[in-house]
Amino acid sequence: MHRYFKIYKPYGYLSQFITNEKPRKKKKLLGELGDFPEETMAVGRLDQDSEGLLLLTTNGKESARITGSSVEKEYYVQVDGDITEEAVALLKNGVEISINGSKYQTLPCKAFKLENRPVFPERAKKIRDERHGPTSWVSITLTEGKFRQVKKMTAAVGFPTLRLVRVRIGNEKLNDMDSGEVIELQKFDS
Repeated sequence: MHRYFKIYKPYGYLSQFITNEKPRKKKKLLGELGDFPEETMAVGRLDQDSEGLLLLTTNGKESARITGSSVEKEYYVQVDGDITEEAVALLKNGVEISINGSKYQTLPCKAFKLENRPVFPERAKKIRDERHGPTSWVSITLTEGKFRQVKKMTAAVGFPTLRLVRVRIGNEKLNDMDSGEVIELQKFDS
C-alpha cells in the first residue's frame, strides 16, 4: 500500500531525506518534518532557499508521472523591483537561460503580476525590507522544471528573485498550510 503526503517545505531544508555530503554544518532534511516510511521520496525538488508545496510518496511510478509529464507547477515569486508588463510578457514567451553551461530557451508559460501581496508564514531568514527599494510578486506556471529555472527566468528579465514559494502541483494546492506542515493524502489530485 503506497503512501502520499503533501508538505509545506520550509526555507532552509533540502528536498531529500539523506545526504552523502560531509557538510561542515548539519543540513536540514525532510525526515525532520515527520515520521515517513523508509521508501518515501520527494516528487521533484525545491532548492534549499525555496519553499512551499512539495509532494512525497512511496510510489515511484506516480513520482515519475508527475515529474516527467506536463503537470503544471505554479510558483509565487517575490522579485526585486516593480515588475513590468514587458518583463511578464517575456516570461510568458520563454527566455534564454543557462543550464549546465549551455544556453536553454524556456518553454512558453503562464505568468502574471499579482495585484495583492500573497500571505505566507514568516520565513526563517528575513527578506530585505522596502527601504531597499520596491518589490513585487508574480505568478509563474511551468510544465518543465530545469535546475533553478524560475530564479534564472526572473533574473533574465531584470527582476531577480527574492523569495520563491511553490503554491500548486497539478490540482494539489498549498492553500493555507503552515511552514513545515505535513498532510497525508489518499492519493495525489494531479
